[in-house]
Amino acid sequence: MSREGFIMISGVLLTIIPYLGVPSNWKRIATVALGVLLIVVGYSLRRRAYLRSIETETGERRADVFVENTSPKLSSETDIATRV
Repeated sequence: MSREGFIMISGVLLTIIPYLGVPSNWKRIATVALGVLLIVVGYSLRRRAYLRSIETETGERRADVFVENTSPKLSSETDIATRV
């Protein structure tokens, strides 16, 4: 079963649970368990979508790389401090 299908079925079950003729403790446990599973599956779907969005056509992941440009010249104050 795909993750999307699992989310759909879990949503239907969460909608139906209050109207089932089972003890209230079971309803509470089922609701919490389905909620936790939905959180985990939803997180994994978002993570997969994010990773898919940063991949390039070659399958490599892009990264924001920042390089600080430094000047090879030293200022006169720094130059004097290094000579002492």
